Amino acid sequence: MQFVKFKLPLGLLSMLSVLAVSSCSSDDDGEMLVSDTATITVENVIEGKALTQYGTFQNTGSSPVINPGESASFTFYAGKGQAVSFAAMYGNSNDLFFAPANPGILLYQNNGDPVTGDVSSQIKLWDNGTRVNEAPGSTVTHPGTAETNVKNVAEVAGTDDQGHAYLPASQLLKAEITHEGGTKFTLKLTNTSGGTANATPISAGAWAVSHISGTTLLKQDPIFSPGKPSANGLTDLAETGKTTPLEQYLTGITGPNSAFSPVLVVVYSGNDNPIFKTGENDRGQGLKELSQQGNADVLAAFLKTKPGVKQVFVLKDPATSILQPRINGNNGGKASQVISAQKGDRIALATMYAQSNDWFIAATNNGVDGSTRGDISSIMGLFDSGTLESSFPGAHIGTGPAQAESQPVQQLANPNQFNTLPSLPQMIKVTIQ
Repeated sequence: MQFVKFKLPLGLLSMLSVLAVSSCSSDDDGEMLVSDTATITVENVIEGKALTQYGTFQNTGSSPVINPGESASFTFYAGKGQAVSFAAMYGNSNDLFFAPANPGILLYQNNGDPVTGDVSSQIKLWDNGTRVNEAPGSTVTHPGTAETNVKNVAEVAGTDDQGHAYLPASQLLKAEITHEGGTKFTLKLTNTSGGTANATPISAGAWAVSHISGTTLLKQDPIFSPGKPSANGLTDLAETGKTTPLEQYLTGITGPNSAFSPVLVVVYSGNDNPIFKTGENDRGQGLKELSQQGNADVLAAFLKTKPGVKQVFVLKDPATSILQPRINGNNGGKASQVISAQKGDRIALATMYAQSNDWFIAATNNGVDGSTRGDISSIMGLFDSGTLESSFPGAHIGTGPAQAESQPVQQLANPNQFNTLPSLPQMIKVTIQ
């Protein structure tokens, strides 16, 4: 087979060369030109958990066991509607434990005042259902005889299934709550069983506080479920007083569960982020409403009147408006918007961290250049607007005269003064494509 060679006319060859160069044109800096039009997408990628906090407690003496006359305390945070639950072994038994009924001890009265003082009446004695109960006392054999057919966890109201008698739990274990201010509480547990027919040491224990959504606790049974078989490490605690297996379970269901408010996005020119500046107090332009209530409309309306601001948007999830966290493996909330931004423009955004009094997530410094494309999650930061006293995230009270303050906007460290949150890219994903 013979190949035939063709020659292109010189003029056509020159034209093709020009077209080739122009199709790959660049700006004066030698960078490839990027389309002015792009889509910004914001997604909540927090892996939502059921509990805000958990922990353990024990006697601070030479032994972790709380003997008659001894006490143990633990401190925690809780907002309105939240409760604290705990469990600890009745030592002179095969598998009995002390705990309040679910969902736990409520920390606020109906009028919103914090609960304080003696709450022993809410403590009950429970049978784990995994061992045959011997007569309670120091001669109990551990671990004892296993139940042939494991029973469900059940309250011991006066006598157990074998007919052994018990005083009310409130006469054996005293529970006292102190309100430390804000959303901070301390629960003190004192072994008062000495001198009674049911004198017993009490083991170290575990405690937990559930997240709340509106008025609904996400975990009504954080440690145990009456009427169901013992699970999640509770048996180790009830039979041996060991907290480690239960701790491992509680660790896995504890963490943030925050939604984000509708997201404010602004395209502008200049060297200053128009949304906020760290070190300055709230300007009265709408950041307070965004950071406290998740209302971006006030600040959006103001920014539209500001010189240098080119575009302002408030992004909402199409289904729920707010951006919910990931729950049970499902994707979190997401919102997108087509914007027009070119090299030299700046892009910034802000959204409320909903499980707080006045924290917000925003682009740090002066946002990003308008030609930026790709994942910009790494430039996001968590900030305190300084307009309300901060509280434990997920255990907050909200607005009110007692919580108001006037402090400069500051970026929050992580760990913060209350807890350790995931890194920002593990909470929020922001892309420009």
